Amino acid sequence: MKKPIFILAIALLSTVFANAQTSECWVSNHQITYGGRMMYDMAIWGPDDFGNTGSEFRRVRLYSSGTMYSNVKYKLQLDFAGGKIAFKDVWMELNKLPIQGNVKIGHFKEPLRLEGLTSSKYITFMERGLPIAMTPERNTGAMYHTIIGEKLSFQAGVFRKSNAFGNDKTANNNLNITSRATYLAMNDGDKLLHLGIANSRRKSNDKTYSFSSRAENHLGNNLMNVTYNNQVQNVNIIAGEVAYVNGSLSLQGEALQTTIDTEIGQWNTPITHEIMSYYGQVSYFLTGESRSYKSSLAGFGRVKPNNNYGANGAINEWGALEVAARFSAINSQEYGSLEDITFGLNWYLNPNTRVMLNYVMGEMTNETEVITENAVMMRVQLDF
Repeated sequence: MKKPIFILAIALLSTVFANAQTSECWVSNHQITYGGRMMYDMAIWGPDDFGNTGSEFRRVRLYSSGTMYSNVKYKLQLDFAGGKIAFKDVWMELNKLPIQGNVKIGHFKEPLRLEGLTSSKYITFMERGLPIAMTPERNTGAMYHTIIGEKLSFQAGVFRKSNAFGNDKTANNNLNITSRATYLAMNDGDKLLHLGIANSRRKSNDKTYSFSSRAENHLGNNLMNVTYNNQVQNVNIIAGEVAYVNGSLSLQGEALQTTIDTEIGQWNTPITHEIMSYYGQVSYFLTGESRSYKSSLAGFGRVKPNNNYGANGAINEWGALEVAARFSAINSQEYGSLEDITFGLNWYLNPNTRVMLNYVMGEMTNETEVITENAVMMRVQLDF
C-alpha cells in the first residue's frame, strides 16, 4: 500500500513542479505554491566517551499549497523521512466568512505552544525543547482562529487523536479540545514581545496515558518513559509562553503543567498526577540580524542574512552567525526528572540554507539511578 501512495504523491507534486518556473504560479483561479525541505543530521553521543555515532535524514518533505477563488486555502505536505510516508499538513481553510476569522479543517498542528507551532525550518535548535514530548502536535479536526486588532489572537479547535495518515477509526466520542490566546504587546521594527496562554483538555481512547523523551537528540535513546495504565479519565494541559526580541538578542520560554486524572486509587478514590515541563532559551546574532515574527499561529519565521555567503563572488561575505543556549526539564513525582542543557551555533549561508551545531548535556534522575547522555550533533538543512 505504501508504494502506490508514494508514487501518487510524487506524481501529484511533480505535476506542479513541471508546470511552474518559480515556487509560485497561477492556474485559472488557483494560486499554487510548492516547496520542500531536507534536513540531514549526524551525531556522536554517549554517557562519557561518545561511543555511539549515527546519522539520519531527520526530515524530507514536499508540499503544495494554494488559494482557490480567493476564499479557500489548502495545503498538502508529506514526509518521507525514515523510508516511510506520513501526512503532515493536509487541510483546507475557509476564509471571508460572515463572521471575523477563519475555519481550518483537516490534519494540522493543534494550537498549543509557540515553539511547537514554529516550523522546524525556523526553530533555533536542532530539536525542540523537552516539553515537546508532552505536547499534542498534528491531529485531525476543525479549528476556528482569528486576529483582533493586529495584537490579540485566538484559536480553538476540536480534534481526534489520529494516525500517520490522519485517520481515527475508534468507535467512541473521545474528543480533544485545545484553545490558545496570544497578545503581541510590542512589535516595533526589530523589537517584539509575545505573550500567550493555552489549554488542552484530552480524553484517552484506551484509558492510558504515556510519553517518552530523549535528551533532545533524535538519534539517541529514550531516557524518560512515563506510563499511567490505571483507568486514565482526563488529561489537562495548561501552557504559558513568552518571547522577547530586541535587535539581535532573543529570549524565549514556555511552561506546561500536565494533569492526569485516574479513576481510582489505592483506597478507591480518584488520584491526580501532575507533571511540569518547561524551557528557557537565549540566542544572539553575531552578524547583526534579528529573528522574524510570522504570526501568532505560525510563530517565528525565516532568518534573512544581511549578506549571503559568497554573494556576488565576494570572499568576505559569510552569511549570518547565531549563538544560542537553552535549559529544559520535565519533572514528575513518580518518574523523576529529565534535564537538558543545550548550546547551539547556527550558520545561515542564505535564507534557505543553514548549518547547525548543537552540544547537548542530558541527565535523567529518579529514585534508583542517574543516567547521563552527552551529544554533539550537526545538521545540514535546505528548504525551498
